[in-house]
Amino acid sequence: MARTSPLIVALAVGLLITLSTINIFQRGGPSGWSWIWAPSTLESRNATSIVAQQYLLGVGKADITGPVVEINFMGYANGSQLGTGLRQRLYSRSFVIGDIEDPNERFVYMVLDTQSGDTAIRHGILQALADLGDEYSVYSQQNVAVTGTHSHSGPGAWLNYLLPQITSKGFNKPSYQAIVDGAVESIKVAHANLAPGRLSVGTTEIEDASISRSEYAYLQNPADERARYENDVDKTMTLLRFTHIMDSGDEKDIGILNWFAVHGTSMLGNNTIVTADNKGVAAYLFEKYMNDVSFVAGFSQANVGDTTPNVLGAYCESGEHVGEMCDFKTSLCGNTSQPCHGRGPYFGLNDAGTASTFEIGSRQYQGARKIFDDTSAFTPVTGNVVKSLHQFVDFSTFHFTLANGTAAKTCPAALGYGFAAGTSDGPGAFDFKQGQGDDGNASPVWAVVGNLLHDPNKTQEACQDPKPILLDVGETHLPYEWSPNIVDVQLFRVGQFFIIVSPGEATTMSGRRWREAVQSTAADLFDGEEPIVILGGPANSYTHYIATPEEYSLQRYEGASTLFGPQTLGANINKSVSLLPYLDPATAANLPALDPGPAPPIQVNKSLTFITGVVVDNAGILKSFGDELKKPKPTYQPGDSISATFAGANPRNNFRLGGTFAALERFFPDAGSWRQIANDANWGLLYEWQRTSTVLGTSEVAITWETKWETGSWKRGPGSSEASAEESHGELFAREQIELKGLYRFKYYGDAKSLSGKITAFNGTSSEFRIG
Repeated sequence: MARTSPLIVALAVGLLITLSTINIFQRGGPSGWSWIWAPSTLESRNATSIVAQQYLLGVGKADITGPVVEINFMGYANGSQLGTGLRQRLYSRSFVIGDIEDPNERFVYMVLDTQSGDTAIRHGILQALADLGDEYSVYSQQNVAVTGTHSHSGPGAWLNYLLPQITSKGFNKPSYQAIVDGAVESIKVAHANLAPGRLSVGTTEIEDASISRSEYAYLQNPADERARYENDVDKTMTLLRFTHIMDSGDEKDIGILNWFAVHGTSMLGNNTIVTADNKGVAAYLFEKYMNDVSFVAGFSQANVGDTTPNVLGAYCESGEHVGEMCDFKTSLCGNTSQPCHGRGPYFGLNDAGTASTFEIGSRQYQGARKIFDDTSAFTPVTGNVVKSLHQFVDFSTFHFTLANGTAAKTCPAALGYGFAAGTSDGPGAFDFKQGQGDDGNASPVWAVVGNLLHDPNKTQEACQDPKPILLDVGETHLPYEWSPNIVDVQLFRVGQFFIIVSPGEATTMSGRRWREAVQSTAADLFDGEEPIVILGGPANSYTHYIATPEEYSLQRYEGASTLFGPQTLGANINKSVSLLPYLDPATAANLPALDPGPAPPIQVNKSLTFITGVVVDNAGILKSFGDELKKPKPTYQPGDSISATFAGANPRNNFRLGGTFAALERFFPDAGSWRQIANDANWGLLYEWQRTSTVLGTSEVAITWETKWETGSWKRGPGSSEASAEESHGELFAREQIELKGLYRFKYYGDAKSLSGKITAFNGTSSEFRIG
């Protein structure tokens, strides 16, 4: 790519800002205002006099649960972390905001229960939307944001680039397709529900759901800058409320979308059960609370990079330093990273983080409830503006000018040695160079491509300095691209509310600087209410981390994982600020059409895979699929775990999107019938699959109801919050006010594959059991 002169860039930015300023002055009179004001105070800026603008609003939710067994989880990059079951289905939640007067001006912000957004996933969504015809042509590169909650407890093997495919043994098309199909379905639901409504925004502080996992790196930032903030991670949750205006004039809440920074690492690296981690719990609890199947609660990430939900701190769990806190500067125990692990609020239960996940999710849910229940805490979103922009930018060769006038540039993507060391949330799991020889978890992908890795030259080393380069992924192009060099730059605006769609995991201070730069520039460029700016991600193209230059200099994990060198943050800020004039309708009309930039490679059809498919399922000698192999006891007490085992089949045969593998039914004597009261979406109902013979193709499925999530008996000691029982248990019965005592049974739904390839659905029913 040709190198752009810094002088030309500076002149172009100056021209855009000048044009915007001129246009603002032209619109200064009362007749130019596009916001709706109280009639008697047209020119007043008193917030109490503002009437919320009406927008076109829609929300939608759909299932994206892919292969829950035999596929490596995405997040910890641990080759041995293969799925064995399901505790909670994964979803895509879509939020559409449009201009009523010009419905073509709209955007959709998606929150997926995945580790991140992804280039191929987003491409697949956009292609599927285009295939739907003219009605969906309004959704395009410009206005679709695909973010992930950054959960580390869902199936992987769906990402576009080679690097994350190494530990998953390659790419798995069914895993990818499940996400794409469900994401598109969530947009379709939101699109179908579009109607006039209002937006309002509120905030609260959540003090006990996150801490810094890289405080020493944070301390490298200037002292005067740090002094402006009370905490070393952002504790603020910002919540956007979606309200439809009904034909009667009444208002109906249809959804919430909030942003709060905390890693999706409450479920630990030894977990093999699919969940949506702490943000999935929060969304589940809020949607249950609303008791409306059409209500959608999105819990999105913010500047998550250096946060952790393991709020008790990081300790050495083995070796000669066992029980001691990990080293403050290096997170080492002695001279090794492997024993250092963060502890969640329910550390010590030996449950792979399940209780801690529910607790951290509950704390976010309670924060969202605190905002939602206090209508006086909301500020209306005003202004007759709905705009979006998107541009691909090659960050391997991006030259720009910093705010202080210094010329700067980014570098081809590279990862440092600190990347392999990992963090206290997942120490050193990605050091796949150690997974060789007789290691059963060694990646066959690495065996094929390891010797193709490019050796960094002097230019790259100087550009990335002081990063000691471990993986020069941005300059390695064989057998296909290892990592993104082309980055998504995206911004949304509705009224005074601005969304920075971050392609990577911005650290706390990076997010603060980025938001502040956009907020300050927007305040200068645009008239009206004070801009409210949030940052959401990781989205679209997953670019790993975005650390400040000061944090980068230390080369802890976050800095070592900042792909494009020490000026990565500066480049992102530069692009966001320079493109802001395009978010003003009048100004944008006088600007040249925004260059879409160089398209990234889509590698779905060229990716390597060593993941074998399902060959055949057999029920076993003298057995049929769905036969009950182990019965539950006749009676139990509240708080007990209840299970049954069935002759099963591989759930990879059919993901049952929108359906369930497991169900709990209750008998209602008055009606004389059984009714399903829980399924895969419920936290307390656990589905586990186990292969009993690879040669014969036999397997078993265990379904367990952990009633402790309904009674609240899962809580112990000081780890729990001060929430009421209603807000802290699994809520299966909370909204219906039904006693736990009663007669129950399990249902198992499966699909078996024959040697001919035919897949046949079946089901099984357990013996009845009573709680009482």
